[in-house]
Formats: sequence, C-alpha cells, structure tokens
Amino acid sequence: MSSLPQSLSLGINGGGLSGGGGGGGASSSSRTEASANRDRRMQLAEWLVLDLLNPDLRENALLELSKKRELFHDLGPVLWNSFGTPTIFLQEIISIYPFLSPSNLIPAQSNRVCNVLTLLQCVASHSDTKMLLLDAKIPFYLYPFLDTTSESRPFEYLRLTSLGVIGALVKADDTDVIRVLLPTQIIQRCLRAMQMGSELSKTVATFILRRCLLDNLGLSYICTTPELFFAVVRVLGNMVGALAEQPSSSLLKHIIRCYLRLSYNRRACDVLRTHLPLILRDTTFSSRLSEDRVTKKWLQQLLHNVGNRRI
Repeated sequence: MSSLPQSLSLGINGGGLSGGGGGGGASSSSRTEASANRDRRMQLAEWLVLDLLNPDLRENALLELSKKRELFHDLGPVLWNSFGTPTIFLQEIISIYPFLSPSNLIPAQSNRVCNVLTLLQCVASHSDTKMLLLDAKIPFYLYPFLDTTSESRPFEYLRLTSLGVIGALVKADDTDVIRVLLPTQIIQRCLRAMQMGSELSKTVATFILRRCLLDNLGLSYICTTPELFFAVVRVLGNMVGALAEQPSSSLLKHIIRCYLRLSYNRRACDVLRTHLPLILRDTTFSSRLSEDRVTKKWLQQLLHNVGNRRI
C-alpha cells in the first residue's frame, strides 16, 4: 500500500534554501528558484484539497495528498483549516463501519481510509492543530479500527495507520494529550495491538505505551489502576518471551524502556522484582544489545532498580 506511513516521523520538507558556494548572483537565483518551487507545491496542495470537496475527484485527491504529503509545508494546518475537510475525513472514516463486523472490508475500501488516516497524521503531528483534532474527538472515531481482531491485510493496514495517528499525537511531550487519551482506554487498545498483527503495528502500539509511561500522569494512572498495571506487565512479559524466538531490535528497545519507566514507581518496582522476565536478566539478548549502547544502558539501569544483577 503506497499510502502507508514509513514511520511515525512526518518529515515535511520545506524546500530549504541552497547555501554556500558561488557568487551573489547564483545564490540569488537559487533562492528565487527554491521559492518558486515552494509556491508550486503549495498551489498543487491547495488544488488537491479543493478536489476533496468533489466526490468524483476525492479518491484521487486523497491518494495524491497522501503520497506527496512530505512535499507540502504545513500540510496539517492547510487540511484542518480548509472548508469542509475535517468533516469529509470523518465521513470517510465512518463510511466503512458497516464492513468491520462481519469482516467484509475489501482492500480498496481500506486503502482509501488509510489515505485519510495518513493525512490525519499530518494534522496530529503539527503543534498548531494537534489539540484542535483532539478537541473535535476525531481520533476516537478510529477506535473501532483498533478494536477489530481480523488479521487480514485490509484490517491490519487500518490498525497500523490508526495507531500512527495516535502515535503522532503522543510523539511530543504533552501532558494535555495524555490527559485526554488515558480515560478512553487507549492503553488497553494498545495492549491488544501489541499481541496481534504485524511487527510494525506491535512496535507503534508499544511506542504509544512508552510515551504514556514517560509522562508522569500516564505513569501514575497505569500504576494506580491494578488491573491495567498487571495487564501491562503480562503483555510486556509475553512479548519478551516471543522476542527470544522472533527477535526485533526496535520492539525490544521500546519494551525495555517501558520496563525501566515502570521501575521508577515504587510499587511497580516491587512487582517487577518477581515479574521481570528471566531472559532479561541473563545473556539471551546480549548479542542483540552489543551495538545498542542506549538500550543496553537502560537494561542495566532496570536491573539495578529492581535489585538484580545480570547473570
């Protein structure tokens, strides 16, 4: 699927100016050309956004905007502030609800909505529009996609891009975002995604859990809700066990960071002394961590916090 995000990072290129070298005339010409290129890109973006209003042109506009999103500077605010665009996105999202259960979703439907979700990531990752998106409660309309259990490709893509929107919201340190998300059972939904689907979906879901734990409010919320806390510990433990059979450096990194953060809560640390997986205490992952000094240091600190030394 061409519209799937390559990562949570939306590196929108602003068409920076060329620097250094040449004379003043060449530098001036370069700046003029760069400015003209930015103007052309923004004009194209505005045309495509206008095409969203036309049902006959909408599908192609969604595809093109999604594919070219990194070329457009500040695409998030452009989308959010364009007349009718947030409503159109919401209409596209809820239009496939009837196909979620029973599982009758076809790839074309999934692709179209995934393009919408990819564009919502641009809105969610921009500081000017992030809270506006949350205040409109649009991310909560993605929860039915996270609640699905089918592991077919159309459903997996929906889960992945939905997690990408939530991941974009929590990527920056912002307690207000965490405060809004915690009561909506986002942690429970992430735990479900961490146990099924592709490695990428599991990684994004674990990243969201990590970001929630790194916030003081999120750590306190999880550690003072016993059922949720033990669910987190159980799922993390199961994932560590699975990584012994199917290694993933990125997953392991997020999991160790989650454990480390939990270890800074006194009650959670007491539990981890008996519930931390044994294979994190021995040399099972030594070769995998040999070149990752940061994660290796996190693991050493974790073992120190829970009062265990590596065997």
